[in-house]
Amino acid sequence: MRHLTLPPSASAAPVLMVVAHGSRDPRHAATVHALVERVRGLAPGLRVEPAFLDFDAETVPALLERLHAEGVRDVVALPLLLTRAFHAKADLPAVLRESAARLPLLRVRQAGVLGPSPLLVAALERRLGEAGVELGQRGSTGVVLASAGSSDPEAIAVIAEIAREWRRTGWCAVRPAFASACGPGRPRTEDAVAAMRAGGARRVVVAPYVLAPGRLPDRIAAGAAGADVLAPVLGAAPEVARLVLRRYREAGAGGRLVAA
Repeated sequence: MRHLTLPPSASAAPVLMVVAHGSRDPRHAATVHALVERVRGLAPGLRVEPAFLDFDAETVPALLERLHAEGVRDVVALPLLLTRAFHAKADLPAVLRESAARLPLLRVRQAGVLGPSPLLVAALERRLGEAGVELGQRGSTGVVLASAGSSDPEAIAVIAEIAREWRRTGWCAVRPAFASACGPGRPRTEDAVAAMRAGGARRVVVAPYVLAPGRLPDRIAAGAAGADVLAPVLGAAPEVARLVLRRYREAGAGGRLVAA
């Protein structure tokens, strides 16, 4: 296993708090914990802790209070999000500010969201390969890039740009699709699959651009019924773990200070 370079004294490095949205579906938390374990394996000595915005006992405020009580004074909060939408722009910052007001000795920086990144595209292709898609036959295969969805125009634009760039690697076509906030220009997974068929793609595969199982990924899976292949979620793919550490290092170099 290749270890990634961290500051000379890992024990003095800020704690990495990996923040997931959370879900009532137990598969969600299990996947987040698996990803955290992979990150820990890549960075021995770095303290990595999972936290959740909702639906889990280890909430962000609860974890920050525990860290503060243990004497931790420097934390990087890294959102397990693929686009900058409400949770990254408003929800998480508000939770961090509220906690910081009660924990004045704790310095918290918010890292950037994971996407977009070539590492995520590499993870998507890993999952397609694991599902049996022959990546050498891109020219006859259309891909539906299925995301959770958002009403945020910035997030929608990012997904569309990823699809455009990914198609340039040789796929017959790549179409974005959304599990929620659907509407004009934001097709559902099943609509994108049907459009791909109508466009002449010999084979249609669905690549979920989501990190963990849950209600919206299940909606993607249901919409993929007419496709030839449905890939697994990104989960604890090695590329995702490497990207988590990359965003952590970037936050150390210039992450947004939430409170000190």
